[in-house]
Amino acid sequence: MDLSKRPSVLDPNLLSEKLLSVLNVCEKMNSEKDLTALLDLIAREATGLMQADKASISLLDREKGELWSKTTLDGEQIRFDARLGVAGTVVLTGQTINLEDAYQDPRFYRNIDALTGYCTRSLLAAPLRNFVGEIIGVFEVLNKKGGAFTPEDEQILKALAAQAAIAIETAQMIADLRGHRDQLLEENTHLWKEVEGRFFTQNILGTSEKLKAVLRLIEQISGSSADILITGESGSGKELVAKTIHYNSVRARRPFVALNCAALPESLMESELFGIEKGVATGVERRVGKFEAAEGGTFFLDEVGDLSLTAQAKLLRVLQERAVEHVGGRKVIPIDVRILSATNKDLEAEIKKGNFREDLYFRLKVIHIHMPAVREISDDIPLLANYFLAKYCQELRKEPIKLTPQAISSLMNYRWPGNVRELENEMKRLAILAQGKTVREEDLSEAIRAGSGIKLALNSKSERPLKVMVTEIEKRMIQETLQAYRHNQQQSAKALGLSRQGLIKKMRRYGIRSSP
Repeated sequence: MDLSKRPSVLDPNLLSEKLLSVLNVCEKMNSEKDLTALLDLIAREATGLMQADKASISLLDREKGELWSKTTLDGEQIRFDARLGVAGTVVLTGQTINLEDAYQDPRFYRNIDALTGYCTRSLLAAPLRNFVGEIIGVFEVLNKKGGAFTPEDEQILKALAAQAAIAIETAQMIADLRGHRDQLLEENTHLWKEVEGRFFTQNILGTSEKLKAVLRLIEQISGSSADILITGESGSGKELVAKTIHYNSVRARRPFVALNCAALPESLMESELFGIEKGVATGVERRVGKFEAAEGGTFFLDEVGDLSLTAQAKLLRVLQERAVEHVGGRKVIPIDVRILSATNKDLEAEIKKGNFREDLYFRLKVIHIHMPAVREISDDIPLLANYFLAKYCQELRKEPIKLTPQAISSLMNYRWPGNVRELENEMKRLAILAQGKTVREEDLSEAIRAGSGIKLALNSKSERPLKVMVTEIEKRMIQETLQAYRHNQQQSAKALGLSRQGLIKKMRRYGIRSSP
């Protein structure tokens, strides 16, 4: 018999007392955020409040179409088809069901009792609805002590179910958020290990004394926060050294922020470095600068020698005061940032020319690291070349490729105006284009073959007139440099120590094309 449809006669005093008990239970539910502990608490409290023998909450798994009981008062765990039994009827209809004799009702699913060894007599079940009214489960109390569940019990269970649904969804959301947080923390830790692993000092390859001296210096300064100036030709690995210093320092887990001073227009330099306040100009929003973005970490100023004198003066002030002011702002913002700077220019020569401030130079150069050009460490070229070749073969999922002795000899005899960057690009090209398992001398770029021939010519005896040899060498140097810088005349001229117009005149004289 379904008692939920019989008339209700409520005792106001008893109901008031019961409602106070319900409020007390609700308070306990809202304070518990662990789902398993919450379901156990709800079952235990409902059992006492409803004077029942047992209580159970079954949650709806929509994807599988199943109801599952995370826990009951006896710690049982069950899962069954959401269309079955009284619980299934409640899910389908959204109605509260009150049975005085469960076994006499065809909706009752006896297999649950058979599975658990429990004998259900009376049963009261109400739907659990979330804040948008969707049914997320069923709240059941079993075997009323002293008879059947009353209409008052139905009201109490509905009130408990409403609060229980909110508490359950909150606990589920918190569990999901914790799971996502733990996953993100695990991924973050894994990524940090990968990033830091890429910048171990062991990953700077080379056995030459010049490179060993650089590595020893990096290891010595790893525990320091002193500002460092890194010098060397373009492509010699200055940024790699800067990142290695950062990721081997106490600031490794803080930001590494890089700025290419040569690529930034003068009009944007100040706002990019120091930040800008909203409304300084039409449509301008507040933005923090690179110094603030690097707070607690490292700020890498690449090509610092290309800063204007105005920007140099402002940078000097920041280094002295360790504080910045936004463009259009009045507030002084203290910063804790380590400054690493790099340049391919001779800053002492630039100081003499009046292009660089001497006081800024000494501020930046607390510690000086000079990266040798590849031609200065030619004995390391085979090691570097084989490393890059293996790296790109692996990325392309190709069989390993070996360099022949003749090819290695040509690589070692080449000047490498583009330094490590040019060497890496050449190995990448070979990994892509190589057909067999070896790289022969004739597989190398024309510029490398020609350039290595220059060095061999200089080291060999020849009866040709000096003027002819000088002309040939100059022509080949221009060709190889243009090749290395992808026919960028400005960069090629700079590498050769010429003006752009001077380079163009020589190209015309030797009949060298301005593009590949």
